[in-house]
Amino acid sequence: MERAFANRTEAGCLLAEKLIKYADRDDAVVLGLPRGGVPVAYEVAKRLRAPLDVFIVRKLGVPGFEELAAGAIASGGVRVLNEDVMRAIPHGDEAIEAVTARETAELERREHEYRDGRPAPELRDRVVILVDDGLATGATMRAAVKALRQSGAAKIVVAVPVGPPDTCHEIEQDADETICLSTPEFFQAVGQYYEDFSQTSDDDVRELLSGAVQAQPASGKQEQE
Repeated sequence: MERAFANRTEAGCLLAEKLIKYADRDDAVVLGLPRGGVPVAYEVAKRLRAPLDVFIVRKLGVPGFEELAAGAIASGGVRVLNEDVMRAIPHGDEAIEAVTARETAELERREHEYRDGRPAPELRDRVVILVDDGLATGATMRAAVKALRQSGAAKIVVAVPVGPPDTCHEIEQDADETICLSTPEFFQAVGQYYEDFSQTSDDDVRELLSGAVQAQPASGKQEQE
């Protein structure tokens, strides 16, 4: 499929059809990577009648060379470090502790803002369906998968509408199951495969999460959790 998706809503609906085997499962949870992954994840969660939440990943940039990632932190207090980069940084441990503290504060701020005080879901022993609006380098998604491994998830399913073939293949090595609806050979950017790729705001994320919570009791299944 090389045509563009109309928007993230359509992409989520199409992605959900490939995940239908996870519908109505008590152990499944859908996590969207903010911000653009949340509208896609919302449609997946709605179709599967599964709970929806966010999984936030923050890069740990090397001080003075912020584009170079020494690692990442993610929801649940998990930190993943790139040991090769760490060894090359003078006083690396000390430097990264400071960066970690700053990024942890931002991660916690976003979690509080998005969830509106609701607790984070328990991920241990669950099937986690990790959704974004597309992959480019895949660095954030790989960090998210590693963090979920540490959180004790039983199975990690990465699901995205579009991504370059090599990146999707790399993610396949890390996740238990990977679904990339479209893998165009001459990939340039995620946005080129959407007719409407307008920015998702923090308010949009909050509204989608709140709407998903309100819709949950109707499924009946998650009321028991």
